[in-house]
Amino acid sequence: MKTKKWYNYLWIWSIVYFALGFFNILFAWLGMIDFLLPLIFAIVGGNKWFCNNMCGRGQLFNLLGSSLKLSRNKTTPRTITSKFFRYGFLIFFLTMFGSMVWQTWLVASGAQNLRQAVKLFWTFRVPWKWAYNPAFLGESLAWVAQFSYGFYSLMLTSTLIGLIVMVLYKPRSWCTFCPMGTMTQGICKLKHKPA
Repeated sequence: MKTKKWYNYLWIWSIVYFALGFFNILFAWLGMIDFLLPLIFAIVGGNKWFCNNMCGRGQLFNLLGSSLKLSRNKTTPRTITSKFFRYGFLIFFLTMFGSMVWQTWLVASGAQNLRQAVKLFWTFRVPWKWAYNPAFLGESLAWVAQFSYGFYSLMLTSTLIGLIVMVLYKPRSWCTFCPMGTMTQGICKLKHKPA
């Protein structure tokens, strides 16, 4: 039997991340680790080792889908795994990320007030006021909390999408069009391109 490494338990990180953000939205900043590490691994190592071994979200989907049998285990449709869909979803995702950064900028510049809500599927605004007290950072740093709300929304929405495709198709179907996976794959291709 194969001995498990410490990083085989990073699925716990996904659960802890969402639990922390539920009680204090400022913990959402920790999600930047999930954004930066795959890119760093791809740039330095020229491979998708992080995605294949350390992605807590992928591990969680695998655990729920394979071990707990919550997946139908059907083949992921070619439309979802196609290059067109993957890059289209990446552009959409980056646009939503840019919108979140813009909202943060508006709060930082004083043009808008802090919105204490999580947006699910980039559309449905869910009040989330219990997770942050505006007096904690003060008005001048409200942008820190605004980024947290936006980033938590992004992470929660992408996890929900991943859970939906996990149930409908194979456990790690999300990985076929994950924006971070698409970016790391692009970096790897550039690194291994013949001079």
